[in-house]
Amino acid sequence: MRIAPFLLASLLLIPVANAEEKSRLEALPDIPPPPGMVQDPALEPQITIVQRGQDRVEEFRVKGRLYMIKVTPPHGKPYYLIDQRGDGQMRMYDDLSPNFQVPMWVIHEF
Repeated sequence: MRIAPFLLASLLLIPVANAEEKSRLEALPDIPPPPGMVQDPALEPQITIVQRGQDRVEEFRVKGRLYMIKVTPPHGKPYYLIDQRGDGQMRMYDDLSPNFQVPMWVIHEF
């Protein structure tokens, strides 16, 4: 019978202990980016959404260069037109399956 008053007292003290612990917590400062990491907003893809007829067309560009188009017809499955080589020739894909290749850019030419 002595266990019941002990459990009741411990349950009443839990919120008090949590309140004291929360008052000691401090917000952490924001983590700086790794050294050498440049956050260039020009490298973020710009997405333009256009209605062409009944199709919804999403154009993906980086630095103004079109690299992918997603076409969503009103009835049916969306398909993708992707410029894999950067030569302006779009190739059609039914989905972003495992054979999908991410856009690649030339970093350095010899």
